Formats: sequence, structure tokens, C-alpha cells
Amino acid sequence: MTETKQKLPKWFKGSLYTEGLIVENPISGEEYELNNVELSIYDFLTGCSALFWINRPVNDDMIRDYEKGIRWFRQNNPEAYMALLD
Repeated sequence: MTETKQKLPKWFKGSLYTEGLIVENPISGEEYELNNVELSIYDFLTGCSALFWINRPVNDDMIRDYEKGIRWFRQNNPEAYMALLD
């Protein structure tokens, strides 16, 4: 998998992976290939979800960024969103 020319959104403060990866939905088993930008945001979203799920303290900025990440996926790769995050 190669790096994409896609840019990270300005709100994203996480690390940018250099390569993409095939990601599996842990519930459905469906797999989807993500480029490096998509994978970076996907990992941020799954990390946030884990914190929300275990009821860890989060701040308003994290919640807003999570919502932005969900919207970003819906707009930039709706198929991956449906396979991995919906």
C-alpha cells in the first residue's frame, strides 16, 4: 500500500502514518483497504471510541474532533465508513 496525496484535515492533530493498511471490522469481519490518511483518522476514531466506551474522562475538544472525524469519513470514503464505522 502506498501513501496518498490526500491531505489531513486542519483539525486533525494526530500522527500521519506513512502507509495504509487493510482494516477489519471486529464485529462484521468485513475488511477495507485504507490509505495512510484514512488509517490515521480511523485509528484516532477507534481510540476515542475506546475511551468513550470505558467511560474515561474526555474533553469537549475530543468530542468535537471525533464528530469531525466521523463526518470526514462519511464525505471522503463513504464505503469505508459503512464497512468499518457505521
